[in-house]
Amino acid sequence: MTGQAAGRVIFGDNLGVLESLGDASVDLVYIDPPFNTGRIQSRTQISVERSQSGDRVGFKGQRYQSRVLGTKAFADQFDDFLAFIEPRLVEAHRVLASHGTLYFHIDYREVHYCKVLLDLIFGRENFINEIIWAYDYGGKPKNRWPAKHDNILMYAKDAGNYIFNREDIDRIPYMAPGLVGKKKAEKGKLPTDTWWHTIVSPTGKEKTGYPTQKPLGILKRIISASSNPGDLVLDFFAGAGTTGAAALELDRNFLLVDNNPEAIEVMKKRFAGAPVEFETWNQGA
Repeated sequence: MTGQAAGRVIFGDNLGVLESLGDASVDLVYIDPPFNTGRIQSRTQISVERSQSGDRVGFKGQRYQSRVLGTKAFADQFDDFLAFIEPRLVEAHRVLASHGTLYFHIDYREVHYCKVLLDLIFGRENFINEIIWAYDYGGKPKNRWPAKHDNILMYAKDAGNYIFNREDIDRIPYMAPGLVGKKKAEKGKLPTDTWWHTIVSPTGKEKTGYPTQKPLGILKRIISASSNPGDLVLDFFAGAGTTGAAALELDRNFLLVDNNPEAIEVMKKRFAGAPVEFETWNQGA
């Protein structure tokens, strides 16, 4: 972090927190709500060390012993997902500034229904993009095409007046650099609406152990493009706090909300030493 950006993390009901915020008080909203998969989402962290009698076999036959460090989980199931998410999206629209943008991260199970709902709340004319985040990790079923992407719906509060910092977006390599010339190849190209980006590596430094943690690179791209330094970024399904981590790196302020105690504990560790305040939501306050 290079500036004076700071953050707040609130433990509590996100609808109540949203209702307490002022009109047009937020510059950017990113949310990654539970995808309504009907499953308990969980991730178990392990450590491994070399052992002659270990339970894992690695490179060149070397054996390793694994040790479970802990498991984090949350329930990802709603009887009526749209009824759950609608009042929160209505509030998200209200708190967005006139130049603000919403990024709504969902998957193939719910995206079509959520698109119709968002069209009603934001106006179909304010729909900007459907971004496809493509990756290649996880199970590969044998009876259908493997689902290896998430959907991110982008809406502006006003399609005629919203922040889009084209020159601040990270560039990516051309797939055929020989066809564009040396100068363009060295500069790279702007991403399209299909983003190829790896998930958070289970063994990488970025991991927190929280289920469904999203990569820092995805959030940094969104925040760079759709906000300016000093702006306020809101994520009311904060999870592992990746939105806040990206915001701090880019000198944006942030407000994160989550009602899962495990998420709060993850964020306390992640933001240790950073200018971040933690509080518990008091509905009557």
